[in-house]
Amino acid sequence: MTAVIKTEKLTKSYGTHRGIVDVDMEVNEGEAFGFLGPNGAGKTTMIRTLLDHIRPTSGRATVFGIETTVDPVAIHRRIGYLPGEFALYDKLTGGQTLDYFANLRGGVDAAYQRSLIERLDVDTSRKFREYSKGNKQKIGLIIALQHRPDLLLLDEPTSGLDPLIQQEFYGVIREAKDAGRTVFLSSHILSEVEKTCDRVAIIREGQLARVDRTESLRDLAHHQVELVFAGPVPASAFEAIDGVSDVVADDHVLRMRVSGNIAPVVREAAKYELADFVSREPSLEETFLAEYGKSDGSAPVEASVETAV
Repeated sequence: MTAVIKTEKLTKSYGTHRGIVDVDMEVNEGEAFGFLGPNGAGKTTMIRTLLDHIRPTSGRATVFGIETTVDPVAIHRRIGYLPGEFALYDKLTGGQTLDYFANLRGGVDAAYQRSLIERLDVDTSRKFREYSKGNKQKIGLIIALQHRPDLLLLDEPTSGLDPLIQQEFYGVIREAKDAGRTVFLSSHILSEVEKTCDRVAIIREGQLARVDRTESLRDLAHHQVELVFAGPVPASAFEAIDGVSDVVADDHVLRMRVSGNIAPVVREAAKYELADFVSREPSLEETFLAEYGKSDGSAPVEASVETAV
C-alpha cells in the first residue's frame, strides 16, 4: 500500500510543555484514519505539524512522499483542511465565502458544491458573522470538501453539528473514501471514529498508545451502571459476572463498570426488586483513565484559531 502520511519519531515540544513525542505512524492511500484522544492529547499539534503550520522539534513527516518542511505548498494543493477552531470573513455571506475559497483553488465543480450545500443544509445568503457555531462548521466543511482533495485533514469535524447533519457528514466521508481519497480525522468521540474510520491511532499525552483496526476498539467500550434496589442485594452476585468490575455497594445502590455485553447484568438484576437502572457510556477521558492510567500532569499546548483551507 502507498503511504499518504508517514511520520518517523515526530516530536514537537513547546519549551517545557509537551506537544507530541516520537510519533511513528503511516496512513495508507484510500483509507479513513482516525486520530483519537482526549482534549489536549496532541491531536491538533499533529495536524498542524503535518501542514507545516508549525515545525517539528525533531523527527520528520512526509505527505504524498514530500517532506512537510521542504515543499508544503505542493502538499497543500492536494489537501482539504478543517481546523478545530477557525475564523473567516465576517462580512461575506456563506456563498461568497465558498466561492472565494473555490476561486483560490482554481475553481470547483459547481454541482458538487451545490450538493454539499443541500446535504449539510446551509443558508448561504447569510453573512458569516450571523451563523451559529454549527452553521460556521458546515461552511468550514464545505470549504475543505468542495475541491475533492486527495487528502482530507479534519480536526474534530462534527463539533457543533446536530445529529442529522452528523449522519449526512458520515455519508460524505464514506463517499470520499469509496472514491479512493484519504481521510485523516481527529476526534475525542469513540462512536464517531467507529462510524467513519478503517483504522485508528490512540494518542495519550502526546504519545501513541495504540494503532489498530477500528473494530478492535470495542474492547475499550464500557458502561458505568448504577442499580437501585428496594432491598439489600449481594454485590458478589454481580462481581462473578464476566466483564463486570469495580463493583461498589452503597446501601441499596450498586455501581459497577461493565465491559462488553450488558445483558447478563440485566438478567441478574431482574432476580431482585429493582427500583432504578441507569447506564451511561463514559467520556473518552474517563475511558483513557481506566485503560491507560492517570495523566502525569504535564501541561499540553494546543492550537490557536486558524482559517479553513
